[in-house]
Amino acid sequence: MPPNRVSTVSDMSRPLLDLTADQLKSWHEDGYLIIPNALPPSTVESLLAETRSMLSSFSLNDHPMTKFSTGSASHIGDDYFLTSGDKIRFFFEEDAFSPTTGELLKDKERAINKIGHYLHELSPAFRNATFTSLHRGIGRALGFRDPRVLQSMVICKQPEIGGRVPPHQDSTFLYTDPPSAVGFWIALEDATAENGCLSFAKGSHRRAPVKERFVRKEGGGTTFESVEGERWPKGMDLGGPKVEEEEEHYELGEVKAGTLVVIHGNLLHKSEKNLSGKSRFIYTFHVIEGVNIYDKKNWLQSPEVGFSRLYSD
Repeated sequence: MPPNRVSTVSDMSRPLLDLTADQLKSWHEDGYLIIPNALPPSTVESLLAETRSMLSSFSLNDHPMTKFSTGSASHIGDDYFLTSGDKIRFFFEEDAFSPTTGELLKDKERAINKIGHYLHELSPAFRNATFTSLHRGIGRALGFRDPRVLQSMVICKQPEIGGRVPPHQDSTFLYTDPPSAVGFWIALEDATAENGCLSFAKGSHRRAPVKERFVRKEGGGTTFESVEGERWPKGMDLGGPKVEEEEEHYELGEVKAGTLVVIHGNLLHKSEKNLSGKSRFIYTFHVIEGVNIYDKKNWLQSPEVGFSRLYSD
């Protein structure tokens, strides 16, 4: 069944320093929030300018040409990926290369899938856009005691080749025991059905436990393994019938540049391939509960200084 288009709620038309009762109700029922105009146009333009500068200035000479695809562990279990937690690194779209010769088919600026994973500390522009009063207010409203920003990325969704992202849960890739991940997803360009906007299985965070987690393998590489710890966030109020993933109904979330989407770690969401002539640049960072268990199995390990605090009071 094709996805429906998600309409934004009128009382979410401007950013607040906290969440309203209606927004919290939507969060608990739906598993995500769409907040238009969370970033002013000037900030969006500065982040786009920073992104374009990074894309034009990184060198191919010493790059391992690593590709990235959500949901696959077959080609990303290398040191370039696994040691990117405290660096800014560049990961290519799979379709940027010839399937027969392996030759790069696009200019590098139009071939990168994502930039990650330490933009929130190493880039002043992205740091300023991460640690904001709005984001701190959302963290408090959602009940975080010690929220830690552990990764940040620009996802480019390049024209014509931007890869499909299959249905997934963020807590699969950033597992804590119990699960606690929340994604902050910010559109830097308009996200539409044509260029691969997000789609959400509304309410699936109350139906879908975190069954798998993305981990490091002994001896190198990455894999998925069954979750042995908790599969639901602490205090999760479960409701609704149990629905298999393939039966979920997805609703399109078309948004304008500057919109913030907050995503529950158990929520199933996806995006389709970008076959249009327009890119879909977004900035996203993820927060976990610092008092929960984050073990050495996780693919992403903390820098020596630890994961960054969203706030400390």
